[in-house]
This record gives sequence, structure tokens and C-alpha cells, in this order.
Amino acid sequence: MRHLSRVPTLLTAIFCVAAMPALAQNTCRMDEVVISGPETQARFSVEIADDAGERALGLMNRPEMPRSHGMLFVYEKPQPVSFWMANTLIPLDMIFVDQRGVVTRVHDEAVPLDRTPIAGGDAVYAVLEINGGLARALGIRPGDHLRHPAFGAEAADPCLTD
Repeated sequence: MRHLSRVPTLLTAIFCVAAMPALAQNTCRMDEVVISGPETQARFSVEIADDAGERALGLMNRPEMPRSHGMLFVYEKPQPVSFWMANTLIPLDMIFVDQRGVVTRVHDEAVPLDRTPIAGGDAVYAVLEINGGLARALGIRPGDHLRHPAFGAEAADPCLTD
């Protein structure tokens, strides 16, 4: 009988531990992006480029970037955008995202120093740049979701609020 009295406590402890990762998965930080989809779950530390000057500079003139890092370009409203690689020294994947944080296009392996425009679409709200080849390696594709405070309460994968 003594062992049975511990069952509710044990079940409660198991439930709480099992629920903690689910809650932690929806927490958000300004310096972090989480990408999720049917074939991927990835987390990147990010710098934010949310004004014209920061977006124009981007990742130019950097000789390297850690594998788990990137830059999130955020616009005031959805709009047509295109990027180029002038003065960018490392190959990059560009992940174009709508206002709800849904990936609309992935451009793999942008060529360093190339001035050819890379169009993202007509209603781009954000662009995540990561090291070239990672999007394919991680299975990131259109339809996946980015979780970040920039996408607000209407996001496809919203941040938890207190």
C-alpha cells in the first residue's frame, strides 16, 4: 500500500518534466530564431537588422560566421525584396519569410561577392541568412515556421506570453 501512495506524486512529476520542454519550445528571445517543420527543428543565435542602415550592411566583410549563427533582417511591412552578395565573403543561405513567420522561399548557397540580385518575393517581411548549405542539410523548406518575437501574436508559431 505504501508504494501506491507514491503513484500520484510520481505521475505528477513525470507530467511536469514532460511538459517543460513543450513550454520551453515556445519561449522566445530577441537574439534567437527557432525553425520548425515536418523535417526540421533548428535554433540559431541571430543578430537583428531592422533598420535601413543595418539591412544595407548585413553580413558584409565578415570572413566567417559560427555554424549556429545568422542574421535576421526584419522589415516594417511585407514588401518585395532582393539581396546580393557584394562585399559578402562567405556563402549564405537566404530564407525568405512572410509576416506570420512562414518560410516562402529558400535560396541555397548564395555566391560570395556576386552582384546578381536574388529576389525573395513580393510580400517578404523577414529574411534569415545562415551559413551556405545549412538550409538543405537541416531540411529547411517553404512552409516551415520561424519563431521569433518579430512575428507577433498572429505568427504561425507564436511566442508564449506571460
